[in-house]
Amino acid sequence: MNPTTSPSAQLPIIDVSALVAASPDRTAVAGRIGAACREHGFFYVSGHGIDPALVARLETLSHRFFDLPEATKMQWRMALGGRAWRGYFPLGGELTSGRPDWKEGLYLGTELPADHPRVTARMPVHGPNLFPDAPGLEDLRETILAYIDAVTRLGHRLMEGIALSLQLPPGYFSDRYTADPLILFRIFNYPTQPVPDGLDAPWGVGEHTDYGLLTILHQDSVGGLAVHTPGGWIEAPPVPGTFVCNIGDMLDRMTGGRYKSTPHRVIRNTSGRDRLSFPLFFDPDFEARVQRIEGLAGAAALDDSAQRWDRANVHAFNGRYGDYLLAKVSKVFPQLRDEVL
Repeated sequence: MNPTTSPSAQLPIIDVSALVAASPDRTAVAGRIGAACREHGFFYVSGHGIDPALVARLETLSHRFFDLPEATKMQWRMALGGRAWRGYFPLGGELTSGRPDWKEGLYLGTELPADHPRVTARMPVHGPNLFPDAPGLEDLRETILAYIDAVTRLGHRLMEGIALSLQLPPGYFSDRYTADPLILFRIFNYPTQPVPDGLDAPWGVGEHTDYGLLTILHQDSVGGLAVHTPGGWIEAPPVPGTFVCNIGDMLDRMTGGRYKSTPHRVIRNTSGRDRLSFPLFFDPDFEARVQRIEGLAGAAALDDSAQRWDRANVHAFNGRYGDYLLAKVSKVFPQLRDEVL
């Protein structure tokens, strides 16, 4: 345990089966989601309907991929994904606040063919994935796409719950932002191996907030996620059968700060076992212009840059979500930005 992190405080676990089934009980579920968004910006969901066998299969295949030699994994390096920003990055290859994170990973997203209009228009973060196809990974492509589809459907239901929690029609976000959401999916591996001498990588992932609307995270049994709540840093340990959800900067912007994007980080893995996590980012359409929700009670939209981890005022943003996203990810992979954008 990190000495500055409390293991005693807990994030709420919300059964969302009524939302998934679109039953009359979903209003009560939405109320619990709203309370979690106001108090923590983080919550667990159970009753989500996603097949645990699918999750287990993706874990198995992911371990097989990350067990490959780095030279083999680099056959699917992100530079080969071009403007789609897809593929593998090695340990220390991703930055948070200018410092390397001690993890490796695969960047993935909605699968689009080369002749899709957004791909032919060279729109960033759109395009085909780079699916590793080494021996033993024959089912990886199918499994990744099935997982993305299942969790994306859950994202639509959760956003309906968030809309209801704000006294908005359930289709508020889909009508304006997420009829065709930008789906970014990551498979991260946090190795238990020590950091080489001379490399400044104190965290698995350094403190940050997420960029978009909603993140839906599966983490394996190792743990390591910590959340910066108003009461201080608390652990968000794995809870079997659940996903961890947190709101991003754009929902903070839309709600005028009523629902705040919450800083979080991942401690460096010293468990003796490699740690996997699968964050799926359910974001507004790349071309969507993000606006504050008009008439929303309790939405002050004050400049909170002095309190934010990055000293940025998210409420000052007014433009395409894609512009906000690119400004952020370009800091995560500055060399790749220079090569492909």
